[in-house]
Amino acid sequence: MIKRSLPLQFVLALSLSLMLALCVHLGVLYAKKLPLFANLLLWSYGLNFLLATAIFPPLYFYRHRLKQQIGFVHLAGSFLKFLVFFIVFYPVYKADGHMDTLEFAAFFVPYTISLVIETVFTTKMLRRLES
Repeated sequence: MIKRSLPLQFVLALSLSLMLALCVHLGVLYAKKLPLFANLLLWSYGLNFLLATAIFPPLYFYRHRLKQQIGFVHLAGSFLKFLVFFIVFYPVYKADGHMDTLEFAAFFVPYTISLVIETVFTTKMLRRLES
């Protein structure tokens, strides 16, 4: 079995998870006869992927130097994602005066998946540092 580095495992897990989620997301929209690519759906999945891959690998490469601050840096990454949400997505979603469920799901489904995968891999990284 090929041993892959943790950042590579992270990118693979994130890619596969977000692609699967996007397919399911599109399938649900299609089944309900709703617009497939409305609400900046592809932008949301893409930006969440890019932000997660911009946060975890540097965290990994500086893990020894930032051993005591990794949790705070991870939290700062989540703050960055929310900042992007409020700058890029929120104005578009609130343009009509309210944010509906489809708009909410378009951003927070990939956000949640990315956050869970980031947390799992950050935990793995911290466990490896302890041993």
